[in-house]
Amino acid sequence: MSVLTRDGVYGASRIVVKVGSSSISGANAGQIPRLVDALAAAHGRGTEVVLVSSGAIATGMPYLQLDERPTDLATQQAAASVGQNLLVFRYQESLDRYDIVAGQVLLTAGDLENPSHRSNAQRAMDRLLGLRILPIVNENDTVATHEIRFGDNDRLAALVATLVRADLLVLLSDVDALFTRPPHLPGAERIEHVALGDSLPGVEFGSSQSGVGTGGAGTKVSAARIAAEAGTAVLVTSTALVAEALRGDRIGTWFEPADPARVQGPAVS
Repeated sequence: MSVLTRDGVYGASRIVVKVGSSSISGANAGQIPRLVDALAAAHGRGTEVVLVSSGAIATGMPYLQLDERPTDLATQQAAASVGQNLLVFRYQESLDRYDIVAGQVLLTAGDLENPSHRSNAQRAMDRLLGLRILPIVNENDTVATHEIRFGDNDRLAALVATLVRADLLVLLSDVDALFTRPPHLPGAERIEHVALGDSLPGVEFGSSQSGVGTGGAGTKVSAARIAAEAGTAVLVTSTALVAEALRGDRIGTWFEPADPARVQGPAVS
């Protein structure tokens, strides 16, 4: 596997796409068909696609009569149990338009830190992709504890991209790129390219303001570095631009990857 450049995105062999809770739940649940359209277009040209989707807790909240994301672990687990089923159903219902079958994969941080579990997960994911199934990955919230949780699905997506040796990781959010400071503040400048090892000095990143997710620009940068250092290119952009992202349009923020041939061993921390 060679180093992927922006010009090579359209022809990438294996892509991991991560979407956040606020982009596909609540009032934005209607964005799922548009997201699926873009995934199906890539799948249709032969690309192997993995979707890492947040949103189980947010999707389950209304059915538990919750107006805000719960803070205690047990209620988070209950909301995730209800929401995961509904979320995957919504994805499959939309994928049916393209005769694409989804496979649900639930992981904990412990699964990717345990060599045996990691090997099993890798083998299963490779087989799903080989069978032209579209894996939908989420954290296994119903069994995860505070001590072993990923913390946010950006990090999970980066570790999954490393696990399956993806050419590209696309991190989707509500903002079309990373900025030098929260984009609503004066003086915020768009970041188009991040060289490998660039520490982005002087850049200020805020946290999620959606009320239903746990990520933010800072978590995306951390996740992008995990993937890039493992040899996977990363593009950070908005869910609304996912079709353009997977076509290879020059949008968002691009993280230059390390040469996969020189990367030693799996990144699991």
